[in-house]
Amino acid sequence: MRSVQDQLSLVAASVVAPRPVQVAISEAQGLLCAEEVVTTAPLPSFDQVAVDGYAVRAVDVTLAGQEAPAEMADLDTAGIEVSRPGDGDELVVHLPVVGDVAAGSRTPIRLQPGQAVRVQTGAPMPTLADAVVPLRWTDGGDQRVMIGHGVDTGDYVRRVGDDVQPGDVAVREGEVIGPAQVALLAAVGRARVLVHPRPRVAIISVGDELVDIDRDPGPGQVYDVNSYGLAAAARDAGADVHRVGAALRDSERLREVVEAQLIRSEIVVLCGSVGGEASRAVVEALSDLGDLEISRIAMHPGSVQGFGLLGRDEIPTFWLPANPVSALVTFEVMVRPLIRIALGKRQPMRRTVSARTVGPIVSVAGRTGYLRGQLMRDERSGEYLVQVIGESDSGTSHLLAELADANCLIVVDEDTEELETGDRVEVMFLAQRG
Repeated sequence: MRSVQDQLSLVAASVVAPRPVQVAISEAQGLLCAEEVVTTAPLPSFDQVAVDGYAVRAVDVTLAGQEAPAEMADLDTAGIEVSRPGDGDELVVHLPVVGDVAAGSRTPIRLQPGQAVRVQTGAPMPTLADAVVPLRWTDGGDQRVMIGHGVDTGDYVRRVGDDVQPGDVAVREGEVIGPAQVALLAAVGRARVLVHPRPRVAIISVGDELVDIDRDPGPGQVYDVNSYGLAAAARDAGADVHRVGAALRDSERLREVVEAQLIRSEIVVLCGSVGGEASRAVVEALSDLGDLEISRIAMHPGSVQGFGLLGRDEIPTFWLPANPVSALVTFEVMVRPLIRIALGKRQPMRRTVSARTVGPIVSVAGRTGYLRGQLMRDERSGEYLVQVIGESDSGTSHLLAELADANCLIVVDEDTEELETGDRVEVMFLAQRG
């Protein structure tokens, strides 16, 4: 019986990563950047207004907001109109408004000493202006403006290159392209970017008893659950998924279906009866495409599974159990990491934490257990707590509804047969819902 770690090492060594491709930045979200995106121009490319307000020379509004002297006649205003409204203790500067500059304006405007220009966020700064007084510090005047607070040179101005300078790396190779990276690529004028594309994964259910969900099952037939569930799991892992659906066990037809997917995929996942005569027939049908080995792995569920490299390009091909719960858990442990590696992820495995059990847990001796669980957090201590989900303490029931309730897999070491309440155990996060 092969250990989980040995099987994972075998699987990881077979990764077929698609070559990096150029895509539109609107299609790049969630992918890994495959190049260093170096900027060729500064951002912003011109001195830009950072808030709605008035562009001024900072020196002209120095007195605004300062404490008024006992005698206004003693105040040196350098030719700027200054007042003390009512009985206020603070000075107000009055400036004529000589223009209005909107965002996107292409008409240059020159400011003279002792003047103000009304400006919008994103507008180019008028010549000679070196600061912006926010609208909230003024009376909002159109012809003349009263300014009650001074500013320093550079205040509320985005200078040329404040964000990015020519030669700066905007997005680094190996960085996940998220919303901020997409915005930055657009800001530096990049329409396309080189990325590691999503690996193409084909999902095929195998069984004469399977019917698609748009048909009513007849006697002895069941819905094809696995192709839908596994396709969703592959999509969640980041793959570009092709759900082939159900295929009959007919050797010639099955071989044709699989061979067609090997040409177009980086990973192929088959699902069906993995033990006994049925699986031997499938292995034999695919034998001239490569060696699909059915092995016993020291894990549960999913202790019997298949893996091999098929086709001219030696495409990693998995054979997963027919039981939907076993299939999804085996996919989570074995297939998902390969998808993440193909995507270029540095950490292909799910995040794990240590948690305390809130009840006893029984596992199968000699096998690593991946048991469905509900992970919680103690509000007072912040400690993680976990309880097994299932009809028994071992969580080995094959009910899909219980897997749907799980938010984690409890990973029980192969040397551990039983955990008591309060014992520590490793827990693997599953996809977050809601």
